[in-house]
Amino acid sequence: MLNNRVKSMEKELKIDKNLIAPCGMNCGLCLGYLREKNHCPGCNLANNLEQAFCGKCVIKNCQNLAKTKSKFCYECEKFPCLRMRQLDKRYRTRYNTSFLENLNQIKTNGLEKFVAEQSKIWQCKTCGGTICIHRNYCLQCKAKEGKK
Repeated sequence: MLNNRVKSMEKELKIDKNLIAPCGMNCGLCLGYLREKNHCPGCNLANNLEQAFCGKCVIKNCQNLAKTKSKFCYECEKFPCLRMRQLDKRYRTRYNTSFLENLNQIKTNGLEKFVAEQSKIWQCKTCGGTICIHRNYCLQCKAKEGKK
C-alpha cells in the first residue's frame, strides 16, 4: 500500500486546460466531474448540453461570451456581470475560491500557468489524487488536505 502511495505521489496532477470553464471554475475539481456515478465531463467537454448541467448555465450560454475571442468571461464588456458576482460570492463563502480571481489570473498569466498552479494547489498530498472543491477532501483516499 505504501509503495502505491509513493508511486502516485511521483506523478504530478495534470489538470486539462479544457476543464476550465468560461466563469473561471476548474471543472476538474468539481464533485460532478470527480464522481463516478452521474459523471459530468465538464463545461467545455459536454457533448450533450441538454442533459449536462451546463446546458442550463446562464454563463455558459451567455450571448456576450459567444462574442469573446478567449471564450472566458474576463473578456466580456460587462465583466463582472451580476451573475458572475453572485457566483463568485457563493464560492468565496462556501469553498474559499474566487472565480473572479481565477479569471484575472488567466487573463494576466495565461491559461497554461493557471492550470499548472491549480494542479499544485489541488493535488492530494496523501495519494496524489485530486481534492474536490465541494468536499474539501480527496475523494480517493478521503484525506482532508484541501485549499484552506
